[in-house]
Parts: sequence; C-alpha cells; structure tokens
Amino acid sequence: MMVDIYDYDIQCIESEILIQYNSHDYTEFDCLLELRKRMINRRVLVHQEDILQHIVNFNDALTAALREMYDRAHRIWNSIKENDVYGDDVELAAKCFLSSKYPELHPIQGEDREELWNALCDSGWNHLYEDGVSLPTLTLPNNINTSFDSLIGMDCPPPNWNEGLDRKLTKDLHLSSAFHNLFDHMNFAITDFIYVREFEIKINIEINKKVS
Repeated sequence: MMVDIYDYDIQCIESEILIQYNSHDYTEFDCLLELRKRMINRRVLVHQEDILQHIVNFNDALTAALREMYDRAHRIWNSIKENDVYGDDVELAAKCFLSSKYPELHPIQGEDREELWNALCDSGWNHLYEDGVSLPTLTLPNNINTSFDSLIGMDCPPPNWNEGLDRKLTKDLHLSSAFHNLFDHMNFAITDFIYVREFEIKINIEINKKVS
C-alpha cells in the first residue's frame, strides 16, 4: 500500500474536504480535490510496478462496463426505432459511472471512506465527472456510426492512453480513453479508482415533441 492511512498531510486535506462537503456550500473548494490528487499521485506513481495489476484489472473491468453500456444503448435504440413511436423526436444518451459504493478492494478502509467517496464522485466538485467516465457522451442517433473501439479510443495508433504513467512499464496495457479521462482530467487520484470493479450505467431517453 503506497499511501499510508496515517499520512498526516493527506489526512489533513481529506478532513478539510469532508468539512467543506458537509457544509453544503463547497463548490468553490474543488481545488482541495486537485491538491489531494496531486499529493497522492506523486507518492504512488514512483511505485507503479506495485499497482500495475490493479491498473490492468480496472481497465479490463472498465472496458467491459463500457461494452455493456454500448450494447445496451444500441439494443434500446433499435427497439425504439423498430416500434417507431416517436419518429425523429427522440434522443438517447448513455453514461457509465463508477459504482456509488466505496470500493471493497481499496487497501484503506474506514468509517469516513464512504463519505469521502461521495464527495469525490460529486459533480459539483468533480465537474467533468457529471457525464461519467466517457468523454464525449455516447448519444444516439448522433453517434450511431461510432464503433465501440472508437468510443474507448482504441481506433488510433497506438491504442494505449497511458499519458502520465511510466511509458515502458505500461506500453502493452491498451489503456482506454476513459481510463485517461479519470486519471488525467478528473479530480480522482489513481488509487481512488483502480480498485473499482463495479459500475453504474444510466440510459436517458429524451423526447422532443413539437407543439403546434
């Protein structure tokens, strides 16, 4: 375990995060999440070989969840179009989120972990996470011709989104663009999400009926 639960600096930041989060007026304090992320990543990424298998396992689980989201979205869309109830006035948006439950595999457990996880997953703070792990959102019919490989960034050379990680160590991992989004663009530390194995898929259907 690279980050000790008794690391005083990180504990202080997390305590302040929980104080602000419980104040219900916290949206201007998102810099705390970024500071925490930088502190944890700086400690952890010097020992990437020790978390490499967790990175691999997470990326596999994430890819499987996105595949399920992609297939489910297209099945629902095909059903909608076959019944042709709404004509051209319907749009479907598919989103994938990390499970709302604190990861059971995480080496740091405690009574406040669930509350901290809620704060980390709150899009009021973690703004880019509002639409889930994928950027952009899979929207039908707009993305009807987008392949699954394109959705997860595996259609471009090299098919490996490992920016910010040890290039030599991770050169064969085929990390997805969603992994990159979580690691690079959102305010999750790498040890927040690599222990996640469960995900939540949300399919939203919007009907735009014209009123004459």
